[in-house]
Amino acid sequence: MKIAVVGTGYVGLVTGSCLADVGMTVTCVDVNAQKIANLKQGILPIYEPGLEAIVERNTKAGRLHFTTDLKQAIVGAEAAFIAVGTPPGEDGSADLRYVLGVAKEIGEAMQDYLVVITKSTVPVGTAEKVKRELKAALERRGGKLAFDVASNPEFLKEGAAIEDFQKPDRIVIGIESERAKEVLARLYKPFTLNGHPVLFMDVPSAEMTKYAANAMLATKISFMNDIANLCELLGADVNHVRQGIGSDPRIGNRFIYPGIGYGGSCFPKDVKALVRTGQEQGYQLRILQAVEDVNEDQKHVLVTKIKKHFGANLKGKHFAMWGLSFKPETNDMREAPSLVICEQLRELGCTVTAYDPVAMEESKHMIGDRIGYAPDAYAALPGADALLLVTEWREFRVPDWDRVKKALKQPVVFDGRNVYSGAELRKLGFTYTGIGVK
Repeated sequence: MKIAVVGTGYVGLVTGSCLADVGMTVTCVDVNAQKIANLKQGILPIYEPGLEAIVERNTKAGRLHFTTDLKQAIVGAEAAFIAVGTPPGEDGSADLRYVLGVAKEIGEAMQDYLVVITKSTVPVGTAEKVKRELKAALERRGGKLAFDVASNPEFLKEGAAIEDFQKPDRIVIGIESERAKEVLARLYKPFTLNGHPVLFMDVPSAEMTKYAANAMLATKISFMNDIANLCELLGADVNHVRQGIGSDPRIGNRFIYPGIGYGGSCFPKDVKALVRTGQEQGYQLRILQAVEDVNEDQKHVLVTKIKKHFGANLKGKHFAMWGLSFKPETNDMREAPSLVICEQLRELGCTVTAYDPVAMEESKHMIGDRIGYAPDAYAALPGADALLLVTEWREFRVPDWDRVKKALKQPVVFDGRNVYSGAELRKLGFTYTGIGVK
């Protein structure tokens, strides 16, 4: 099969690379000429474990191509994925200008039947808008080409995207015709040989499934953060509570780890967009509004704990920060708690030296020189009044505590991810503060 993927961001690049890896001919399209030039040289715009090797392997094999020419990409293609960004507007709604712009371009360029698939996370009703753009573009050309619009939301976890694509929990596809179903069934057959389910449904249901899934996971996180904060007030330990409820199969043990709030490109944007969709329909999604409110408050919890320990006047304090990305195994800093924490500390007159295994270049774009950067974890420590663990990268899990203690001005640790044992650190002479733990 020949496939076109429009957009070479996180979703588009993973999708295109994994499809090429099972033998399809894939052309990835982007308007950013520099990004395309870099990809042709093997320079990726994102960090994702295993992705670089797949891109290199399939580029060399002649199955994976990169271009700025959309018309060239869809010549002979059976399907075209739209995988461009849908950034949130000021009111929380998803900005569809890029999705609809691509639909217009496809309509202007297509020469034969094509299944146009929305892979971007888009609100319910977007497929109809894409269909109108395609139809209008074809009518302006005087053509009457047949096409189908399908919805195929992604369920890729940053840091595990390759595994998720190649061995999916489920593949959700919204279609309107048997012809589109046949094309997508063939496209995904290599990923369903081991019994992974393909769930065909109507298009609006597929569009809603993506938002509902992310909103449910975000709800679990905010719920546990609320419980963690209450545990502190009551003298309970949220780790015991988490284990107690996680063993209930109706709840499960995933996404019930308390911390300093969720971030990234999906949960914050999708919760906001779903709340906004409800408002547009005259319905208030009160639980999800509370989920978002709890999450925003949780990003301030670590600084509140710092002020409780050192006092309200933090001017002149210096902190070492381990982790900047919103989660491990990614350089994504969108909506990352580190952004809020760094800004709060800066406003309070503090300085920060941070280290992250892969996100420091991204941080320099987003935070700039408002904080300092260290070449490794231990280099961030000298002279700091405390260590702040913000992202739970593997290399931070079992540090040399003697070395940490000698480097810090004071042996104080604020653990924003509950990675460390408070009892162990206190025995070593540290003052330890976690989230909802004793």
